[in-house]
Amino acid sequence: MLEHGGRLIAAAQTYGIPPADWLDLSTGINPQGWPVPGLPLDVWRQLPEDEDGLLPAAVAYYGAAGLIATAGSQQAIQALPYLRPPGRVGLLTPTYAEHGRAWQRAGHAIVELDGGMLTDDVGSDVDVVVLVNPNNPTGRLFPAATLMSWHVALAARGGWLVVDEAFVDVAPEHSLAGQAGLPGLVILRSLGKFFGLAGIRAGFVLAWPGLMQSLQTALGPWPLANPSRWAAREALQDRAWQQRARFQLKQSSTRLAALLGRHGLQPAGGTALFQYVPAAGAAKIHAQFARQGVLVRLFTAPAALRFGLPGTEPEWVRLAAALSQLELKPN
Repeated sequence: MLEHGGRLIAAAQTYGIPPADWLDLSTGINPQGWPVPGLPLDVWRQLPEDEDGLLPAAVAYYGAAGLIATAGSQQAIQALPYLRPPGRVGLLTPTYAEHGRAWQRAGHAIVELDGGMLTDDVGSDVDVVVLVNPNNPTGRLFPAATLMSWHVALAARGGWLVVDEAFVDVAPEHSLAGQAGLPGLVILRSLGKFFGLAGIRAGFVLAWPGLMQSLQTALGPWPLANPSRWAAREALQDRAWQQRARFQLKQSSTRLAALLGRHGLQPAGGTALFQYVPAAGAAKIHAQFARQGVLVRLFTAPAALRFGLPGTEPEWVRLAAALSQLELKPN
């Protein structure tokens, strides 16, 4: 199993600090997520039904022609590689590690790509290109026009462009959701990050009808639990909360970038949900934070740290205090 952010219990055991005493900034999840109200009792007692209003709510939110629900985008990430014969998969790196692992496990050969070097050809020797937009962990954003030119080149030879849009909700104008339905274009969405609902494991795949039918068959019945479907539907329809959250997250991300920069950790990228800081001494800095009960995400290739957003004013104060205690050495 690959390591991810949010492994708070493991960190608590390693550093001898109770879980309740930590400030967890390791996940890039909205710390002030959509407030889930009490669920009706019937939601717990009934099997999921496609006619419960979730899919129309998702179609309206994403502006997509069609989609299917999955148990988070992770379920789709693991299933999609088995819907093609083994081939060559171009992966824009560094990125979310589960993508490469899933395609490799299904027998595909991974070709690491540098997005800055790509042209409209998008690497003529690959059958599939997979990227996260904006990227996790760097925050790099590829323009929609560029991505669509890559899609045209891939689709012309029967290839796919797979775009994971887990972090795009704060800036939906950069989404390709409106293009969903074109053969060869696969878009993954999730309610885990912007909505702060990682625990319900709800996501969607936006693609052309044939692929969605194949994926639905592969996943089988009821991939998404009834309570998750209920919460997802209500969150997707709450436009007033979404508007407020976009504004607040952008403000908080700007504040975080400035705070880190003042303490010698200059971000080199990020999104409204996290800041990305390359640092040769990332492992030592990570350990210094952990000894203070502050958990951030460590990356080793290349060496970097990712900081999620504090959710309350006391958490901002605590992060500032932890930053002031760091011993930074020149790279």
